[in-house]
Amino acid sequence: MVDTTDTEDSVVDDVGDDWGAALAEQADAEAEVTDEASTPAAPVEQPQVEKAELPDFQQGGLGAGLDDVNMDVILDVPVTISMEIGRTNINIRNLLQLNQGSVVELDRLAGEPMDVLVNGTLIAHGEVVVVNDKFGIRLTDVISAAERIKKLR
Repeated sequence: MVDTTDTEDSVVDDVGDDWGAALAEQADAEAEVTDEASTPAAPVEQPQVEKAELPDFQQGGLGAGLDDVNMDVILDVPVTISMEIGRTNINIRNLLQLNQGSVVELDRLAGEPMDVLVNGTLIAHGEVVVVNDKFGIRLTDVISAAERIKKLR
């Protein structure tokens, strides 16, 4: 059997010395901060600040100043457009039980217009059409820019 008590005691002493040294160093640092706080500091000169002049966006209403905007900058930016037939909430237990042929009830009535979303923002309502064996959507109501901005607030 090997006697490890001396080794364990020296390890504990080393750790204790490290903690003691760290605590002493922290106390010295706090004392220095207290000494610096008690001595008055020279006044710091504040920079001159002027009020910024901002354009009045309310004056011309929505679309004011659009003549000055170069729309060519954003015309090639890709966006995601999606059509939403409806929504529903379903718990995970029922979601895992879905298989081919399952029916999920949505919150919309048959014949009710679909929502057209661009990057998640509602921009129009429409109805499903078939063109050359492909689904499409005929826009029936386009949300105005003013209404879209109101919904963002």
